[in-house]
Amino acid sequence: MELWRWLTAALLLLLLLVQLSRTARFYTKIGLYCVLCLSFSAVASIVCLLRHGGRTVDNMSIISWFVRSFKYVYGLHFEVRGQQKLEMDGPCVIISNHQSILDMMGLMEILPERCVQIAKRELLFTGPVGLIMYLGGVYFINRQRAKTAMTLMADLGELMVKDNLKVWIYPEGTRNDNGDLLPFKKGAFYLAVQAQVPIIPVVYSSFSSFYNVKTKLFTSGTIKVEVLDAVPTSGLTNADITKLVDTCYQTMRNTFLQISKTPQQNSANEEPAVLPAQ
Repeated sequence: MELWRWLTAALLLLLLLVQLSRTARFYTKIGLYCVLCLSFSAVASIVCLLRHGGRTVDNMSIISWFVRSFKYVYGLHFEVRGQQKLEMDGPCVIISNHQSILDMMGLMEILPERCVQIAKRELLFTGPVGLIMYLGGVYFINRQRAKTAMTLMADLGELMVKDNLKVWIYPEGTRNDNGDLLPFKKGAFYLAVQAQVPIIPVVYSSFSSFYNVKTKLFTSGTIKVEVLDAVPTSGLTNADITKLVDTCYQTMRNTFLQISKTPQQNSANEEPAVLPAQ
């Protein structure tokens, strides 16, 4: 009985803090997000194992269904333009900007059929989340070992053509909430050129109006999503990679600034920095 009183008092205190403090609301919502990810991953893993028996890209439709429900909890709305471009026949490489932990919701909102992701190897060891990613066919890269990562990308290039897969990659390589795009790494572009498959850029508007780690802001909001025209790679070689990166970067950056209503930070003629392949 005494324990019950303490728990009730703690819950009331938490509710009071959430009402009075933006910081408390922020961390409460982040905590809830983590709980949702862990619990839904555990349930989805069971469903995937029962339905498909193991690791397969077909599990992504199940995972997508679970994750898309998160937006209702957080009052997020997606305005998507050009989604039909993702339904093209045949394999392709999809690239998008990477802002926060909320990107998973944006990805699952428009995820096409037979699409897998590239993720850092550390995520494989995150309990139920790592398990559901593995069951969904996610490919894990050890970013500390460049040769191993490049070997995996080479194998993936052959597999995506053989099994008609779409591969989703964040070319910035890490989350970025600075109101602009980070320079792109080359791994996604090497993969597309090696497999001779098109690249489809996807741009998400800035989350800063409703989600900001620095100011501890986390409210409801609208995310604009723009699927751009496919960029062909047929006939391109490794010698064309740098130009290909620059083209995609400039197009995606201009779109990001436009749909985010963010003023241009650099001259239109400024060359973006290009990082080596990951």
